Amino acid sequence: MIKQFNEFSTNAIFKIANEELLQTYSLSEQIGLFTFIWATDTPTEIEIDGVATTLKKNSIAVLTPTIFFRFIGGQNAIVYQFNREFYCIKDHDEEVSCMGILFYGNATSPIIELSKEEHHKLQLLHQVFLDELDTVDNIQAEMLRILMARFIITTTRLIKQQSNFKHMFDGQLNMIREFNVLVNSHFRKEHSVSFYAKKLFKSPKTLSNTFAKYKKSPLQIIHDRIILEAKRLLIYSDKPTKEIAYEIGFDDPSHLSRMFKKRTSLSPSEFRKNFNKDKKRIPNEQIDTFVDYLEKN
Repeated sequence: MIKQFNEFSTNAIFKIANEELLQTYSLSEQIGLFTFIWATDTPTEIEIDGVATTLKKNSIAVLTPTIFFRFIGGQNAIVYQFNREFYCIKDHDEEVSCMGILFYGNATSPIIELSKEEHHKLQLLHQVFLDELDTVDNIQAEMLRILMARFIITTTRLIKQQSNFKHMFDGQLNMIREFNVLVNSHFRKEHSVSFYAKKLFKSPKTLSNTFAKYKKSPLQIIHDRIILEAKRLLIYSDKPTKEIAYEIGFDDPSHLSRMFKKRTSLSPSEFRKNFNKDKKRIPNEQIDTFVDYLEKN
């Protein structure tokens, strides 16, 4: 089952589906859309950025468009997908926007666990989604956006309760979110905490103190994002290590090699060699096009 809403005046796309949609991702590729995968009553096996993950029943995976994704197996999943044109006009509403903590609160894709009560509430909301997709009129688009806003508000509340965020004030949460957004935009060229602190009008010390309850330092988050991108390029492209190092901001490729080995216990070349050679590679020119897209957005 795949149902899709298109708004031609804005190029907005919104999809509701089950595992039939996931089956189109039989090989790892960039998922391209903001995506929620909800394992309802059975586990769902997926791969996120080359790492196999079991999504337990009554849990939801939150994926951003840059994620490399592969569906391994599972039944009775619920999938929501949308592009920026559908929902991200709400960027001004920071906490529940496409730049909110749900998508940019962590360096890794969050997984939300649902209680029976939460599962039931979201099932009711899902039925309203389905009904609205069958109701074609001039306010359908706005109704679908309202429903998605409600879904994102609900899951944002849950991720705040289930993560390191639960002991933080709203001001601290917002700073962490803003820091992650900035890192995602600038990590290819800027690797120092001082650059991001200046962007946030804070001192590096103030920034580090804010992250104390987060259990990751600002520098760790920067390095995590660099290593994630290096892994993506090593797995999904044929670019040599030296070119990858230059692409993510290292004048000396040995600096990336040292950081990579410290984080993974493998050199970049060893990591690539050890990874399953049957994984899908995408052409270098497609990688370059996507990098250009990220830098402009």
